[in-house]
Amino acid sequence: MLPVLALCWLAVFFDGMDVNIYGAVMPHMLDDPGLGLTPASAGTIGSWTTFGMLIGALVAGNITDWLGRRPVLIVSVTLFSLGSAVCATAGSPALFGTGRFIAGLGLGGLMPLCLAMVMEFAPPRRAALTTGLLMTSYHFGGMAATGLGLTVAPSAGWRWVFWAGVLPAVIVGPLLYKVLPESPGVLLARGERDRADAVADRFGIPRPSAVEAPDSGAKGRFDAVLALFRPESRWATPLLWLASFCGLLLVYGVSTWLPQLMRASGYGLTSSVSFLLVINAGGIVGMLIAGRTADRFGAVKVSAIWFLLTAAGALLLKSHLPLGITYVVVAFTGVWLFSAQVMVYAATNTVYRGSERAAGLGWVTGVGRTGAVLGPWMGGALAQGGNESWGFTAFALAGLLGAIAVSLVPLAARLGSRSGAASVRAVKASPVTAADG
Repeated sequence: MLPVLALCWLAVFFDGMDVNIYGAVMPHMLDDPGLGLTPASAGTIGSWTTFGMLIGALVAGNITDWLGRRPVLIVSVTLFSLGSAVCATAGSPALFGTGRFIAGLGLGGLMPLCLAMVMEFAPPRRAALTTGLLMTSYHFGGMAATGLGLTVAPSAGWRWVFWAGVLPAVIVGPLLYKVLPESPGVLLARGERDRADAVADRFGIPRPSAVEAPDSGAKGRFDAVLALFRPESRWATPLLWLASFCGLLLVYGVSTWLPQLMRASGYGLTSSVSFLLVINAGGIVGMLIAGRTADRFGAVKVSAIWFLLTAAGALLLKSHLPLGITYVVVAFTGVWLFSAQVMVYAATNTVYRGSERAAGLGWVTGVGRTGAVLGPWMGGALAQGGNESWGFTAFALAGLLGAIAVSLVPLAARLGSRSGAASVRAVKASPVTAADG
């Protein structure tokens, strides 16, 4: 388990760094007259990034069981490194946005694949804790991005911060190729039973069964999507999508706009950027707390409570509090905000079967990316109109809606199970004759 977790942790570290780089250097980019960036175009470019993530998540979630998870992960890392290089050399908002879109394609594919790999190789009954450990890397990456924004951007310029985003292709790609194992479930789906069993035995996990192996080929990928709407999960699936939408609106809206929103509220530039460092530090603590708590009380309960606490934190940030108190509120908001979304991912493990896990995670993250598209755009629209404070109100409403959606998932799953069982009983009770067949 450790090599898989370590490699996925490293990949997601650079994911978190890349996502947070934009918010960390945005104040410097807005002050750069040679680039010509405005608050409105900055928000639009943030949405281009997350639109690329949406496409990347949907595509990766549906081709990984065909091509294999390791190759798709390597392509994802290469894509977001390439996108960062384009951003570093961009001379206009349009070219910069193109680079962010390319990076988004890779970022969108990386996250669900790393989550699926870690869940597959996790010890029994430790999926939520392992997911939380994985996602601490996202926030360490966010802290690294903030550090670059505070040190490199003021002295060497914002472009050098994006050059740091090229490192994953050099560091992570070769490691993934040499060390990361392929998914036993994918190997079994290809008919490679011996290799699947060997990988499972090597990492001390149960050997995959036929029901846990995704079907290969185009029909198998189409069937995997249809399986998300089988009677047992047909109502839970849209609720997971809605919760993910709210969570990603919060994650990417805050990651993109927190420094600028705080700057508009009257805080200094250095303090405003450092809030991003603090909220990611809170995110690390939150992942560790949420993972252990969810293993005991369930991911759904933790996610719902965390969403509500995030809403409360957003409303507090709307007020101009003393600087010290603001740092405390930002830190605690980070504890709840990011892990609320991650626990939505962990909740999919209670809804979908093993053969549906990759497609389920891909679609939960992919559809949720529409929230990630809306969050940065909304922040830019509000900033352009001088209504930054309304951003915190919108974040609070997203937290409330996310809490309602995820808390209804168990009820929806129970209703679906009863519906499916009733259908089976009806079929068994129905007399079938040769003529009927």
